[in-house]
Amino acid sequence: MGIGGCGMSGLARMLQSMGIHISGSDPVSSPITEGLRAEGIPVRTNQDGAGLPDDLDLMIISAAIAPDHPEVLAAEQRGVRIRTYAEGLGMVQHGRTALCIAGTHGKSTTAAMLCHILMTCGFDPGFIIGANCDQIGGGSRIGASRIPPGGPLADDPGILVSEACEFNRSFHNHRPTIALINNIEEDHLDIYGSLESIIEAFREFALMIPPAEEGGSLLISHDEAHRHQITPPLECHVATFGFHPEADYQVVWDQAVRRTGILRDGMWTVQWTNPMAGAHNALNAAAAVILAHQLGAEWEDAADAMATFEGLDRRTQRLGERVVGDGHVTVYDDYGHHPTEIERTLKALRAEEQPERLICVFQPHQHSRTRFLLEQFAESFDQADHVIVPPIYFVRDSEAEKQRVSAVDLVQRLQDRGTEARHVDSFDGIVHLLREDLVAGDLLVVMGAGPVWTVARDYLDRRA
Repeated sequence: MGIGGCGMSGLARMLQSMGIHISGSDPVSSPITEGLRAEGIPVRTNQDGAGLPDDLDLMIISAAIAPDHPEVLAAEQRGVRIRTYAEGLGMVQHGRTALCIAGTHGKSTTAAMLCHILMTCGFDPGFIIGANCDQIGGGSRIGASRIPPGGPLADDPGILVSEACEFNRSFHNHRPTIALINNIEEDHLDIYGSLESIIEAFREFALMIPPAEEGGSLLISHDEAHRHQITPPLECHVATFGFHPEADYQVVWDQAVRRTGILRDGMWTVQWTNPMAGAHNALNAAAAVILAHQLGAEWEDAADAMATFEGLDRRTQRLGERVVGDGHVTVYDDYGHHPTEIERTLKALRAEEQPERLICVFQPHQHSRTRFLLEQFAESFDQADHVIVPPIYFVRDSEAEKQRVSAVDLVQRLQDRGTEARHVDSFDGIVHLLREDLVAGDLLVVMGAGPVWTVARDYLDRRA
């Protein structure tokens, strides 16, 4: 159920490749569901519960499916086993080298970078990533057991790269062999309640990694992942990375030329020109290069591959330019929906593009997240000259939570900090405003995890 999502569709393909008969449902047809149908996986849009297969053994549901959904209730009445997406992914990870990418930010980007490096270096990884990356063939790939001979995984049954999401502790259902913890911050406080509980959840995830003698390994941020609370009880191999000189792998980044390098014991290991802007993406890329090397890729080969990475959808994605007067407006689209992501992305884009003005359209994602992190959100837009805020994207929260905070509250906090901001209650209204107000030399950044991405594309529509 929810088979049209990036993760769910990838999981369906992998289960089909294992000889399991798969069907699915999703309320809306899309290129993803049409692609599944073309591969022999039936997908229905009717979710009233009457269309479930007669010989159903197992139902796997996405995180967006409510417990009282008609299809879930119909399956329960028939005694069908029901598992979450995370539990299904854990099933597929069994018997493979499961490389799990965890952290509050950067999971999709780092996973896509790693898969591009592995594929370029002759590996054949399977992967499930929550974003589309044309360069590696989309958001999922079945993969096989073809691993270059001579390396540490020469006889391995196959690599499976996936994101390990902390929402609702779902990553506790994974079976990691190798893991990355990129960073840990306050998020999903409606689930956890405190940063301490989040750190504890990540510690429990890390404890699932097997001992070093069984191939278990963790790469963890030296500076941003509360490693002193995560690593002491671990029996797996542990290495740290980051800008700090005491990290096992010290990352060096030159913003002016996007040059990224890794030092080990004070000695240069490898350098490359990073395709994606920002210090945060330098760290993501370094983690991907280190992990690829741990899997058997040569340092130089991994770095050369990283230098050719072209990015992925909605991650600091440069969509193009719209001609305005004697110049143009440059447009970026980004998935950022957490204060730290917003701050780092806007800072990187201002340094990269050096615009006359930076205008950001930001759609908050979830009322609970907006309420818990309202002050942090207000601070995160200091790099913007003007912020436009549509209504908060309502997902997963209760109706009571919806009444406790609104987009106007964020606008007010921004104005209190001296940032020009306004609330516009429709995407059409925002596009109209942008076409009226933006001038040559402006940079438009559209951000958020909801459907706000349509604003950037509609603004760029040459027919309008």
